Amino acid sequence: MNIPIGWIIAMGCALGGYALHGGHVGVLWQPTEVLTIVGAAVGTMLASNTPTNLKAVFAALGSAFKSAGAVKKFHLDLLCLLFEILQKIKRDGLMSLEADIEEPDASPLFEKYPEILADHHLVDFITDYLRMMLGGALDLVQIESLMEQEIDVHHQEGYIPVASVTQVGDGLPAFGIVAAVMGVVHTMGSIGLPPAELGKLIGAALVGTFLGILLAYAFVQPVAKVLEQKLALDARSYMAVKAVLIASLNNFPPAAAIEFGRKVLYMEQRPTFQELDEGTKAVKGK
Repeated sequence: MNIPIGWIIAMGCALGGYALHGGHVGVLWQPTEVLTIVGAAVGTMLASNTPTNLKAVFAALGSAFKSAGAVKKFHLDLLCLLFEILQKIKRDGLMSLEADIEEPDASPLFEKYPEILADHHLVDFITDYLRMMLGGALDLVQIESLMEQEIDVHHQEGYIPVASVTQVGDGLPAFGIVAAVMGVVHTMGSIGLPPAELGKLIGAALVGTFLGILLAYAFVQPVAKVLEQKLALDARSYMAVKAVLIASLNNFPPAAAIEFGRKVLYMEQRPTFQELDEGTKAVKGK
């Protein structure tokens, strides 16, 4: 991802501009200010989240620094898998999917697409609604409504790390002020020192405000924004599955149904019509 590059540019420009203006960069290194600000931020995050939420936050932070990879290829595989499923339903009926639904890890249908199979939440989403279609207890409107509710719940769960990291970013400037005020209090207690010594103490105190603002807007908030973007991208996969299955329930043929799914994907991560056509032809060939 671009996060480390952005951090380097932000820090380099901030410190470079300060140095070019005649400032001494070494003065900005105040370990006690860093301890106060970062420690308060981490403590607040721990106090604001349950253990389950904290686990989700740390897992999401790790994913923020990973490349999105071949998302377009992932979506092409997803649409081809759905096409195969619909083709099998058309050819052999819904009952032919029972074994694939119950044990997707052992299904020859799902095994062709290891990247899709690795996303357990997405596989569960697909198999759960195929199971409902197989049972026949719910009509089209009920299944569509339930899909929308589940996607909404999935989005809310995925937003927990975004909200937690955003909260830390929002609090850092305030913690910087706390560190600065504590530095000023220390300075006022040393008012008898020579002006040169007092100047150093005041400068050290002001570094707290600088660090709080810099850490918030140059370091933490970009991570929160990346997590939010990844969450939005992840939701598109579920929207595509929903669009395909609903189109199938509306009696659209498999080739037309997967086109519904292709259209709900973001443009940059959407396989072209030709790419999808070639993928489905390859499926038919198999």
